[in-house]
Amino acid sequence: MSRDQNVGRIHSVRIENSTFKRVEGFKYLGTTLTHQNSIPEEIKSRLRSGNACYHSVQNLVPSRLLSKNLKIKIYIYRTIILPVVLYGYETWVLTLREERKLRVFDNMVLRRISGPRRDEVKGEWRRLHNEELNDLYSSPNIVRVIKSRRMRRAGHVAHMGEERGVYRVLVGKPEGQRPLGRPRCRWVDNIRMDLQEVGCGYMDWIGLAQDRQVADACECGGEPSGSMKCGEFLD
Repeated sequence: MSRDQNVGRIHSVRIENSTFKRVEGFKYLGTTLTHQNSIPEEIKSRLRSGNACYHSVQNLVPSRLLSKNLKIKIYIYRTIILPVVLYGYETWVLTLREERKLRVFDNMVLRRISGPRRDEVKGEWRRLHNEELNDLYSSPNIVRVIKSRRMRRAGHVAHMGEERGVYRVLVGKPEGQRPLGRPRCRWVDNIRMDLQEVGCGYMDWIGLAQDRQVADACECGGEPSGSMKCGEFLD
């Protein structure tokens, strides 16, 4: 991985008598990997797969044999489309731009499932606004699901011992100096921002995740659904 735009176009990797072409990106276990470790490319790929999945079941969306709640919770959205979009999302590093793209997709699918609403004043059919979708469906939005599961993943990694490679990557500090310019947003930075949203940003979250008794006793606010414990996230 490198910030050099040309690193994927030059050189090859030679192992013994075999030569492997160096590429800018490839798919591995369903995940898009690029030479610059670009998460936006993976999100674009996930959204394209989600759209393809939606179009494969779009004939069921207008069906009156299924209720709207059944389409969303059980049959269409939660169990068919959303898992395709959120494959591997615990490791994503999201910026506000990527969060907005995911919310747009989330609202688009829910709006299509819900259908239009008749305006009582004008007597015309119109599509539902985002606020109306939030009031209509009590389930957390797609970004809230990502943040919650990402924090659970962080707690799971923090529980690992020092002999585990994943834990060493989490707490390790690479040698050398950072290049000039604004540093990229890291996965750990996302975890800290998520903890700030629930009022736990001032805490040592790694130590908190390792101490179950302290985590269970710590209650933090900030969630729309009410009080939330750190232990429920860092599990």
